[in-house]
Amino acid sequence: MTGILTLTMNPALDVATSTELVTNTHKLRCSAPRRFPGGGGINVARVAQRLGADCLALYPAGGAPGQQLRQLLELEQVRSSCVEIGGETRESFSVTESASGREFRFVLPGPTLLPQEWQACLDRVAAHEPAPHYLVASGSLPPGVPTDFYARLVRLARARGIPVVLDTSGPALAEALNEGVYLVKPSLRELRELSAGPLTDEAQWRDATQRMVATGQAQVVVLSLGDQGALLAASGTSWHAPALRVPVLSATGAGDSFVGAMVWALNRQAGLAEAFRYGVAAGSAALLSAGTGLCSQADVERLYPEVHLNFL
Repeated sequence: MTGILTLTMNPALDVATSTELVTNTHKLRCSAPRRFPGGGGINVARVAQRLGADCLALYPAGGAPGQQLRQLLELEQVRSSCVEIGGETRESFSVTESASGREFRFVLPGPTLLPQEWQACLDRVAAHEPAPHYLVASGSLPPGVPTDFYARLVRLARARGIPVVLDTSGPALAEALNEGVYLVKPSLRELRELSAGPLTDEAQWRDATQRMVATGQAQVVVLSLGDQGALLAASGTSWHAPALRVPVLSATGAGDSFVGAMVWALNRQAGLAEAFRYGVAAGSAALLSAGTGLCSQADVERLYPEVHLNFL
């Protein structure tokens, strides 16, 4: 049985490297590149698998980058299901400036999916037997995919009794929330867009997330706050977890690590507080890895006791 099914509509072959100083005009001599399988749901599956979950990553892919993506997932022993497409899977490129430690991230658009290609992804979810305990839909939508795609996915999952965990942005996020999901993880910027307000302090963060719960947009809202930690809202409950102080090698994939660990914990029937703490620990642990290396199980377990929750 698949405990966690992830869907990544816009996967990427992530390439990470470094150079001493990023300047214009001149050739920038870089270190040997490191390549990772990437995209929101794929990263969630990679983390959940490392922590011991029974997980399957579903995604559309094509071309040489798509083939390499599949091979990298096999090397990490992540079970996957690929929907073949005619377009070529995108690549993303990150460069760390060694002199300053700053990270520069270049994200290319995904391939244009044909209607039969994105519909095939929905059909795979509908046909997956037995139904997974959780469905994680994470990442952007590539060109050609309608903005109500995630809303359609939520309706499909609800008909099968599958809780949906959603991590996306823009109109696709807003339309899916109109259907109501189990858990959503917006950033502060995304919450401001949804709320049309400045949301400048903890009280406003709490009130905005609790409104989402009260109106049925999500049963659980996890608000990522960067260096201010994270906030969780559920019916009658709000917690704030201050950020852990760890050295930052790369912030890429921290949010996906958060979701992966939290869903892994929920899938093993942990309570919300425990799952939230694991999410914070994993998001912090991901900062210790270059590129989209994500978190390690050892770092997650080491940091977990350091996560403290404050009731709001």
